[in-house]
Amino acid sequence: MSLMIADTGCANLASVRFAFARLGVNAIISSAPEELALAERLVLPGVGSANAGMQALRTNGLDEMLGEFPRPLLGVCLGLQLLFDHSDEGDTDCLGRLHGAAESLSGTAGPVPHMGWNTLNICQMDPILSGLEDRTYVYFVHSFAIKPSPDTLAVTTYGTNFSAIVRRDNIYGCQFHPERSGKPGALILQNFLDVNP
Repeated sequence: MSLMIADTGCANLASVRFAFARLGVNAIISSAPEELALAERLVLPGVGSANAGMQALRTNGLDEMLGEFPRPLLGVCLGLQLLFDHSDEGDTDCLGRLHGAAESLSGTAGPVPHMGWNTLNICQMDPILSGLEDRTYVYFVHSFAIKPSPDTLAVTTYGTNFSAIVRRDNIYGCQFHPERSGKPGALILQNFLDVNP
């Protein structure tokens, strides 16, 4: 299994890599688009702002590669948001692999950022959710989120419903941090490794 992690310069890459190492897979971290383009599976992590994340991708030429990557691609946290058309954070144009925009959670029932454990409410079954129980707790840290859409596999409620897991074809995304979500997160990562492209 050729698994690679895109080095965006704004992510906790070590924890993502270690999460896959616990599953017996050695993930290679790279910022070289020509190297990442050869991966069988690719992970796009991210923390921080959408504007800084997209600038980092464009600086390294990763935006074009990610816009065309044909095999399974998993966006995590900010990485999920960057897969969509747009983010209201900094009025940022993103990769456009999925349709929609990341919107601020400000004005919801709780403090922002949304930080801590919350439940996944499954909307539609998918191989990425294999073995996962409804209302399983996973770990979130974010201030922006994507509204539910036909691509949404699971939602979470924090003042409003937002997409927690999405999929369209070979494009997957988790708004939460699977690498910090214990056994449920490990299960989702293993399912990502196992999906048939």
